[in-house]
Amino acid sequence: MFDALSDRLRRTLATLTGRGRVSEADVDAAMREVRLALLEADVNFRVVKDFTTRVRERAVGAEVLESLTAGQQVVKIVHEELTALLSGGDRTFHLAGSPAVVALVGLQGSGKTTSAAKLARHVVRLGRRPILVAADPYRPAAVEQLATLGRALDVPVFSAPPGTPVAEIGRLGIEAARREVRDTVILDTAGRLTVDDVLMAEVADLARAVKPVETLLVVDAMVGQEAVAVAQAFAAAVPLTGLVLTKIDGDARGGAALSISAVTGLPVKFLGTGEKTDALEPFHPDRLAGRILGMGDVLTLVERAQEAFDQKQAEKTAARLQAGSFTLDDMLEQLQQVKKMGPLGQVIEMIPGLGGMAKQAQESVDRGDLRRTEAIIRSMTPVERRDPDVLNASRRRRIATGSGTSIAEVNRLVRQFADMQKLMKQLRGGRRIPGVFGR
Repeated sequence: MFDALSDRLRRTLATLTGRGRVSEADVDAAMREVRLALLEADVNFRVVKDFTTRVRERAVGAEVLESLTAGQQVVKIVHEELTALLSGGDRTFHLAGSPAVVALVGLQGSGKTTSAAKLARHVVRLGRRPILVAADPYRPAAVEQLATLGRALDVPVFSAPPGTPVAEIGRLGIEAARREVRDTVILDTAGRLTVDDVLMAEVADLARAVKPVETLLVVDAMVGQEAVAVAQAFAAAVPLTGLVLTKIDGDARGGAALSISAVTGLPVKFLGTGEKTDALEPFHPDRLAGRILGMGDVLTLVERAQEAFDQKQAEKTAARLQAGSFTLDDMLEQLQQVKKMGPLGQVIEMIPGLGGMAKQAQESVDRGDLRRTEAIIRSMTPVERRDPDVLNASRRRRIATGSGTSIAEVNRLVRQFADMQKLMKQLRGGRRIPGVFGR
């Protein structure tokens, strides 16, 4: 979502970091570019004005302009102010009560039902026992969708007979949680295509009936500044405790995600980063700011890796790397593990210094490059995977035919693997690699 904004901010700030000392005119020129980048990303204009004013006031201070690393300090200021912009409210996800009740509210199509399932999975990882409650009596498909998601997660789903008032569904759901010894109730409420009085009254009745410890507004980040207006309307009707921004992995401009907390004062608590039930991240402003500015997000990368990688298998692979016995089977396994971490573009942008390559990496995936790599390896025999040196011309033709690729693509993969093995040998020998670890 933030690709265009990230590219422009990185280019603009690179003009400062590349020259050491900077003048007030340099800062003003950079702030004009930052202002345009944020406005083009659909960030609220008042938010943009306040943001650039704060950055400029800090950046033109004497201790910055007179420093030999002024450019780097300006980038640091931008990062800090961007983090502050995203940091409104209490972002703690509270789970008090017996059971703890969490209500998801929002417009139809914002992603409430999927977010309810994602949140249930997140709660399970916290060591709790959730129950999902289908509190949308108007749309049978929503109840069926929630039941399907619940079965996939092995989380029970409570639903009431058609026509049951929403507030009553909430009360019955809490009773079901107590019967089944569930400590967390997640309510998937009804929505409308637009904000109306009936919806607001219904949400308010539910809040009075079940007294949720968390009332989270689910907002589609791709609808732009309309998301801010929706958040303000819901906040006027019900005591919201936070926001869940969905479809962060989409290709919209992303301004709503940067504006909504600053305008409404509501904290963003979770980001929906994909369609699968594991694609929900607790929101960390400093990490998102780092991704936007191309500084990476090592902590989230490590957390995803811990979830995706099997520890024992990772240790075995590391041992084979150290021993120089890394094979194409190991390479295939690593590809499978990386895929579990999410879209490759998202993973690459979390690595410091590689943010600018995220779009290119994702385009490679979209073209099917990884699928072709997997197909080539799977078309090899066990002997060929262990020792690619046996791959003569006839074997390579057979592999290309079996994988639906070309001989050139098979040759390219074999060369890449050979280069990888050569690099590993250099690392084992303690030799520095030019361009990677210094000269």
